[in-house]
Amino acid sequence: MKGLLASGFTAIGTGTGTMVALHAEAGLDPMHTVISEYAFQAAGWLLPLSLTLFAAGAALIAEALRRSGADRWVVALLAVWGASMFLVGAFPTDAPGLPLSFSGAVHRYAAFVAFLVMPLAGLLLARARVRYAGWVRVLSMVALGALVMVVIPYAVRMLGIPLENDDFPAGLIQRTVVITELGVLALAGLSMPGRPARRSTAPALA
Repeated sequence: MKGLLASGFTAIGTGTGTMVALHAEAGLDPMHTVISEYAFQAAGWLLPLSLTLFAAGAALIAEALRRSGADRWVVALLAVWGASMFLVGAFPTDAPGLPLSFSGAVHRYAAFVAFLVMPLAGLLLARARVRYAGWVRVLSMVALGALVMVVIPYAVRMLGIPLENDDFPAGLIQRTVVITELGVLALAGLSMPGRPARRSTAPALA
């Protein structure tokens, strides 16, 4: 299990470094530019690579938790988060101004699923009073609050009210969700319960 965890943290760390490199290379405004739009930059190939590494890290940590006897719902939600992140990277969003395509729809709804399930996994972990439960709960609540704010621009546009990213700090809010959810994932791995103690096979004394 330690090998799985180490590999999972390595994947998450490498994915984070890749994401930082993408931001540094693109030089876009992170306050208003959503992460998906970085795919249209020269170094845009770093985006699916980063997301795939996040997905791999989640899968490895989920498997480590499963083997340790963690709550099966937590394991399942982490696996769903990983699968959703993989889909987000595999299906790029549409370029600004273009109508929603199949790829863009998969990207959008997979991102929503990912953003939703990680805080739920975190709240389940916190309720089980695992190590770092307080931090897991705080990060999960912040992620949920930021997710609500992420959805607001889409809801406003569905009502026919024009709202551009420049009018709303969409980039900052989205990054808040991603950072807090990566924090929940990391703490999920660090809170992994130990192996159950072996029962003694010695006969009981009369």
